[in-house]
Amino acid sequence: MKKNLPRKFYERDTAKVARELLGKVLIRPSKDGLTSGKIVETEAYYGNDDPASRASKKKTKINQIMWEQGGLALVYMVHANWLFNVTTEGKETPGAVLIRALEPLKGLDIMKKRRERKNFQDLTSGPGKLTQALNISKKHYGLDLVNSENIFISNFHKDEDLEIEKSHRIGVTKDLDRELRFYVAGNKCVSC
Repeated sequence: MKKNLPRKFYERDTAKVARELLGKVLIRPSKDGLTSGKIVETEAYYGNDDPASRASKKKTKINQIMWEQGGLALVYMVHANWLFNVTTEGKETPGAVLIRALEPLKGLDIMKKRRERKNFQDLTSGPGKLTQALNISKKHYGLDLVNSENIFISNFHKDEDLEIEKSHRIGVTKDLDRELRFYVAGNKCVSC
């Protein structure tokens, strides 16, 4: 099994990283067992020129790692849900990709128990759902995904041609003119 994506994958333009994360696998080993899912939906967020970004105004305790290296876990709470992001770009250039949805691959029984759901499509079809299903929380904030064994993103899933669509980001008050939400067309686990 191939392991963690390298730093150079993350330290590129945020939209490019968001698009190319589709089809990669988010893996979360835990004491309960291994859970994983194919990434099927993402959103790109830039720095101070992006009104929807956590980095749009100033550095805070939550967003400060967006100015560090690419490949770090940025985890924060919105509407009582943890959201899992990965930092992008290089040092001093803020960027992050929100992982919005996964197609469950391994550990379905664990995910069903954590989510108290039986429906496959409802396990990880949204950013709060996937963090609950994979047991990702604030304790994972700042984790270096490049060398972590607790959470990592891998390219080990079989290569496939994905039909990728894009749209404006979901649930943002102000958005850029660019379409920065990327998703696998026709995948039943995409959030909406």
